[in-house]
Amino acid sequence: MLESLSDKFEAIFKKLRGEARIRESHIEETLREVRLALLEADVSLEVVKQFTEAMRAQALGQDVLQSLTPAQQIIKIVHQELVRLMGEEGRGLDLSAAPPVPVMLVGLQGSGKTTTVAKLARYLKAELKRNPYLVPADVRRPAAIEQLRLLGEQVGCAVHPSRAEQNPVAICREALTAARNQGYDVCLFDTAGRLHIDEELMQELADIRAAVEPHEIVLVADAMTGQDAVNVARGFHERLGLTGVILSKMEGDARGGAALSIRAISGAPIVFLGVGEKLDALEAFHPERLASRILGMGDVLSLIERAEKVFDQKEAEKLEKKLRRDEFSLEDFRDHLRSMKKMGSIGDLIGMIPGLGKMARTVDTGKAEKDLARIEALINSMTGQERRNPNILNASRRRRIALGSGTSVSDLNRFLKQYAQMRKVMKKLTGGLRGMRLPGLPM
Repeated sequence: MLESLSDKFEAIFKKLRGEARIRESHIEETLREVRLALLEADVSLEVVKQFTEAMRAQALGQDVLQSLTPAQQIIKIVHQELVRLMGEEGRGLDLSAAPPVPVMLVGLQGSGKTTTVAKLARYLKAELKRNPYLVPADVRRPAAIEQLRLLGEQVGCAVHPSRAEQNPVAICREALTAARNQGYDVCLFDTAGRLHIDEELMQELADIRAAVEPHEIVLVADAMTGQDAVNVARGFHERLGLTGVILSKMEGDARGGAALSIRAISGAPIVFLGVGEKLDALEAFHPERLASRILGMGDVLSLIERAEKVFDQKEAEKLEKKLRRDEFSLEDFRDHLRSMKKMGSIGDLIGMIPGLGKMARTVDTGKAEKDLARIEALINSMTGQERRNPNILNASRRRRIALGSGTSVSDLNRFLKQYAQMRKVMKKLTGGLRGMRLPGLPM
């Protein structure tokens, strides 16, 4: 996510770190490079001008010119301006209205709107304990209604029985009444899209808005389209009055133009980021955290939040006791791997750790993911007794396990050697920390 922009900023700051004192000429050169980096990241020219002027005003102050750590002062200024540009604080959806709260999702075709409706429904149900009702109101795109019905089944949410021959406004009006009568507290409307903004589309959306009076009107925009996403947001905002934006496909956006420009140009805040194809790949937007990731500072808070969702505290305490007693089995290792996989991809997790942003871009994460899948297959091919006591694995057993997992005996031997080394390290660590409480979330 935003790898290209991160690399450019890292190169800019690397030059400054070698300077004991920063002169005005250094600042002007840095501003020029920051301007080029933002323009190459497809950030709006208007936004780039505002950003660099605000940065110049702060950077030319005596606090920076006379600082003992001038490079850090410049990085701090860039971080502050990035946060300000993206909206200071994450807002989230405002659901403080009489249920069912109508939330209307709009956007062009191909932006991932229908999938985002399902992701948002899952988020509301799992994170906020809400009971959403999904409304397919796109009668033009073939199979759009069926797609949302299937997605609704996957996330465990009810879907309004819309029909393709119905009028979209009538569908939304009936669905809101049905949601109210059946006790749902949020109504998510999946509206039609087009390949571009046109009068017919806008009139249909305006009619739906008049019929259901949505508390939130959220645009789903494809982050990978850069300035096109910004222009789309401005067009929708002028006609409908957007209350928020969800940027989809952020995991594939190396530049970041949409994320950095969309609020300043359209006036609508970003409320969520779509970070993957799975239905749980939706994150609340926090400007400060994204700014930190862009500048290679990591995102520890998001990492902790993911861990807290995945790791059960009681299970973590059991695992801690096993580590202390040197009883960490292959079954425990497999369960831990499965939990880690739920937190996200290896590259994404590494990128959240401060100082390892560049490593996340250089490590072959695809190979690492395959290695973990191979390890899980090896453990699954063992019997329960073998997982608890790998010392009994003779040549015959090893051949059977390799054959059953679709790997080789050498793969198994290499893994068992690594596992033995890992247990030795854990034993030393827990021995040295005896009497102290280990973290509740072993990583």
